[in-house]
Amino acid sequence: MAKPKAGVIPGVDDIQAMWEASGLKGKLIFTAVMIAVFRLGAQIPVWGVHPEKITALLGNQMLGFLDMFSGGALTSVSILALGIGPYITASIIMQLLTVVIPRLEEMQKEEGEAGRRKISQYTRYLTVVLAIFQASLIMRLIGSVGAIDPNIVPWVFHVQAVLTLTAGAVFALWIAEMITERGVGNGGSLLIFAGILSRIPFYWGQTETLVAGDPQKSFLLVVLLLIYLVTIGAIIVLQEATRKIFIVSAKRQVGNRIYGGQNTHIPFKINAAGVMPIIFAFAVLAFPSTIFAILKQQHTTGVISDIVRYYEVYFSAGKPAYIVVEFLMIVFFTFFYTSIVPSMQPKDIADNLKKYGSAIPGIKPGRPTAEKLEEILSRTTFIGAFGLAIITLVASSATSLTGISTLAGLGATSLIIMVGVALDTVNQIRVHLLARQYQGFLK
Repeated sequence: MAKPKAGVIPGVDDIQAMWEASGLKGKLIFTAVMIAVFRLGAQIPVWGVHPEKITALLGNQMLGFLDMFSGGALTSVSILALGIGPYITASIIMQLLTVVIPRLEEMQKEEGEAGRRKISQYTRYLTVVLAIFQASLIMRLIGSVGAIDPNIVPWVFHVQAVLTLTAGAVFALWIAEMITERGVGNGGSLLIFAGILSRIPFYWGQTETLVAGDPQKSFLLVVLLLIYLVTIGAIIVLQEATRKIFIVSAKRQVGNRIYGGQNTHIPFKINAAGVMPIIFAFAVLAFPSTIFAILKQQHTTGVISDIVRYYEVYFSAGKPAYIVVEFLMIVFFTFFYTSIVPSMQPKDIADNLKKYGSAIPGIKPGRPTAEKLEEILSRTTFIGAFGLAIITLVASSATSLTGISTLAGLGATSLIIMVGVALDTVNQIRVHLLARQYQGFLK
């Protein structure tokens, strides 16, 4: 296959190579069409809801979190309001259950592709259950602020709304799986990525209005953007940083051929957990906020009302107690999630090294190797956990310190997701092109 001709403008030949690569153009077009279909569905509202009346709920942390995943579809109460959120939650739960339920662990490790397909099917069933639960909760919140058409029978509206949102979540899951199978990149991550990007014009429009009303905030806006820029750089470093464990392989002869005898390495990512610790920590912290939001609508006086006010004063987002707990939970969930990632199990890695006649220089195979890998993994995870927690708190606190809350939606979670998805997608395109001898792309 001929290499693409060099262009006058740097990078044009690489883009042309990407577009002309066999099979890649079709994958890119398919991915773009599926994302466009998802974004179009996000504009179709649920029947019987008045979105303009739900402004009272926009400050709720859990709703804001789900709205970020759906790209604003939740605030407009569209049929795809739940987005890919239920599937992500179901995937996390299944990963946890795989660790504690021996049968699921056996299916994942020993039954190969067939076992993984069964687990994927269980995840889909759990997605439906979670979608029904989340849709019911959201509809209850919407009903509490009078955003439902009064001419509709309440139970009829509730049933059709829950079914509509559940069907929308299943449709979003189908789109994500189609992108993963036939397109480029991870489908679920790309849908979240597209959703976050779609909200940037909205955030920026609000910011322009805020700055125009107070010219002194122009300098603070520049400071905030610089903080975000530095945060993006730190995220890239944290996501790409690895600790290489060098290993040597013994030579062995099979027939007339000699195998092994080469030095290689095992890469341990500094942030092997990715954005999951932030999602875990936020979900745990935001759940009480959602419960208190319901209680606040139903109890305006009494003991429950006092408890809600106490929570809002001392433990709402941005308060010192909230920041400390968030920091500690991100560190905890980083260690927890890394410990359940199948590819990061020291004992399994040590067993595989021993099986294929490989070893870490100076370390005996078997248990000593597993202990050494455990020590290295603990150190790298410690660095990644504190790095991720610091990045999260800096990005989250930047809007409070500058007073520009209109860009709060572009917090650490959004930035880490966008950077991570972009790096993963570019890497997949690079692999696709390198397999077809397009060596010049993204060097």
